[in-house]
Amino acid sequence: MDITLFDVEQIAKDIFNLSVEVKPLNGYDEMNFLLTTDAGKKYVLKIAPETIHPLLIQMQYEMTKQLSGSSLKNNFQEYIPGKNGEAIVPFEIKGEKVVIRLLTFLEGDFWVNTTQKTDSLFESMGNFLGKMDKALSGYYHPAAERHYLWDISNASDAERNLHFIKDDEKRRVAGYFLLQFNTEVQPVLSDLRHACIHGDANDYNILVKGSKVAGLIDFGDAVYSALINNLAIACTYAMLHQDDPIANAALIVKGYHEVNPLEEREIDLLYYLIAARLCISVTQSARQSVMNSDNEHHFLSELPAWKLLFQLLQTNPVKATNSFRLACRFPNIIHSDDNYKNIRDARYEHIGRNLSISYKQPLKIIKGTLQYLYDDKGNTYIDCVNNVSHAGHCHPTVVKATQRQIAILNTNTRYLSDLMIDYSKRLTAKLPSELSVCYFTNSGSEANDLAIRIARHFTKQKDIIVLDHAYHGTSTLAIEMSPYKFDGRGGSGRQPYIHKAISPDLYRGPFQYGDKDAGKKYADDVLRILQELKSENKKPAAFICETLLGVGGQIPLPEDYLEKVYEYVRSFDGICIADEVQVGFGRVGKTFWGFELQEVIPDMVVLGKPIGNGHPLAVVVMTEKLANTFNNGMEYFNTFGGNPVSMATGLAVLDVIENERMQQHALETGEKLIDGLKRLMTKHSIISDVRGTGLFVGAELVKDRTTKEPAVPEIDEVVERMKDRGYLLSTDGPLHNVLKIKPPLVFNEENAKGLVRNLDEVLNELNY
Repeated sequence: MDITLFDVEQIAKDIFNLSVEVKPLNGYDEMNFLLTTDAGKKYVLKIAPETIHPLLIQMQYEMTKQLSGSSLKNNFQEYIPGKNGEAIVPFEIKGEKVVIRLLTFLEGDFWVNTTQKTDSLFESMGNFLGKMDKALSGYYHPAAERHYLWDISNASDAERNLHFIKDDEKRRVAGYFLLQFNTEVQPVLSDLRHACIHGDANDYNILVKGSKVAGLIDFGDAVYSALINNLAIACTYAMLHQDDPIANAALIVKGYHEVNPLEEREIDLLYYLIAARLCISVTQSARQSVMNSDNEHHFLSELPAWKLLFQLLQTNPVKATNSFRLACRFPNIIHSDDNYKNIRDARYEHIGRNLSISYKQPLKIIKGTLQYLYDDKGNTYIDCVNNVSHAGHCHPTVVKATQRQIAILNTNTRYLSDLMIDYSKRLTAKLPSELSVCYFTNSGSEANDLAIRIARHFTKQKDIIVLDHAYHGTSTLAIEMSPYKFDGRGGSGRQPYIHKAISPDLYRGPFQYGDKDAGKKYADDVLRILQELKSENKKPAAFICETLLGVGGQIPLPEDYLEKVYEYVRSFDGICIADEVQVGFGRVGKTFWGFELQEVIPDMVVLGKPIGNGHPLAVVVMTEKLANTFNNGMEYFNTFGGNPVSMATGLAVLDVIENERMQQHALETGEKLIDGLKRLMTKHSIISDVRGTGLFVGAELVKDRTTKEPAVPEIDEVVERMKDRGYLLSTDGPLHNVLKIKPPLVFNEENAKGLVRNLDEVLNELNY
């Protein structure tokens, strides 16, 4: 509306008989003006466009009228009638129909401008809101039953605006919290208490005097909604700019509950309701930015809202909920003294005894959130090892794709499916053109088993060459070709058709850093095995190795290693298999696949773990020649391999990796992590080698850099202390002295810096 300050002066004079000075105020949907008379008396004039329904304006008036009869009657604006006695005045100006209202001015400082926010002030806010909601109890207006975008109950609608958020990490975080709203809140929302609520107790609407809340303005967002939403909104904005936002919100909850008791089920949703309100806010800001809005009101809370969302992400929801429950004197849901004896005894009774548990004091993880894990005791952990959750725990895009497909169809591959074709095309497009045919399985172990079966069928040979200390899975054949298992405790030793080549370890092996020919020298050991087979009138069925060695010690292969090995193996008619289960899909940063670092093209590639982000999905991709030979009349059938749900999940993982530029993120974050760890080497002699690429990183710990004696059990103490600080690490390598760092690819620079800083502090504590 093109309304000038002079126009407002005339309106004040003509309708309200006031001679005033006019100053514009911020507004979202309406135009607001501060009017000051010659005597210094202040009013607020509101001009609403005709797009705001008259019944909504009437409802606002009635709600303030209802409150005028309560103990808070002096804490809300009053409507001043015009000359004709009407408090709501229809008007036309410059050809536009508007509605004019004049309200009293409330003294006080806005919450956002209050620098000293004491505990008593937060409690006062809760107390004020509780009294207001109690005074409005029983009030109803049909206009309140509207579908309003700022109503937390409609937070799901914000999903349609997620694409306006250009930052990949922010879009992912908002998407995650909206997914949690749909999961945790939406199913029970209709069962909650509902009422006509103010709906916008934000930091620009709450007025403060001293250590108490003195008033609340603007009923423009009033709506019939879940009662708890009113408290959630107030908590949301009061938590902005706070170092301990959950503690501050708990004070508000305490104050509210004292005068207007809450229900336990309402409190248990508050964490997710707060996050949902923030998601509405940030998605709206993103949308307005794309639309080039010049209304500063659209962006007032954008930066602090994002900061708070990330604070919530790092806060275990159990801890937050327990804080709110204790504020209301509800039962404590955290039992920090629980040592899990019952569950551990039950596990021992019903689960295989050799299924291991991490850490001296086991963790009971109850929820995963991108790069974070939450336990039942309120602790938050940064996951630095679960590379299976490649795109992050509960990534919203992947979860929704899986949920959607399983609600439609899941069956075996004997029926035609577009999803299987679509996924195969998308996957093979990421590989060299020679690798064009897919066989789907459920795990990397099963895929490795199948790859060897195909190689043996093609070559009519049985012997397999592997690397020492390698690990390729849990099937019978996979164990047979995993020195990590068959040479270890409980192992049955090497089978005669399995041959171990020297692990190409540039730190501990016979050929080390600085030897420019190390790759070829290590490859020559494979040639030695090939020649021995020839002397026995045998040929290899296959050579298989990870393209960066995982269990073998987080070891990148030496330059030219695979090029020479593949050349040798093929010269003896063997098949070259690249095991990408641990390292594929952009983890190494510089390339999408580990074998690309070596500039080779394998005959078969085995994929698992990250391919489904935790969903059981794996695949063997091979040349057409191999696939045709395997098609020998015996049907290949896998009940679950390639099922529609797996295919939809796999497609979503590829979408996320591409759309969120995860490969580049892995490269950049990994470089910062590796640089940080290498700096620690100059301070702590226990760190003797840092190696890796992207977010595939290892740090080898020794007692003495000269003898290279492995730092065991020292490394175990480091891992335990890092866990206590909220970082989940693990150990790897033949000597169990390598810190393994393979986090979800959403692991960010802040996480990397925190990991390095805390590791530095732990090593200082231990004098390492």
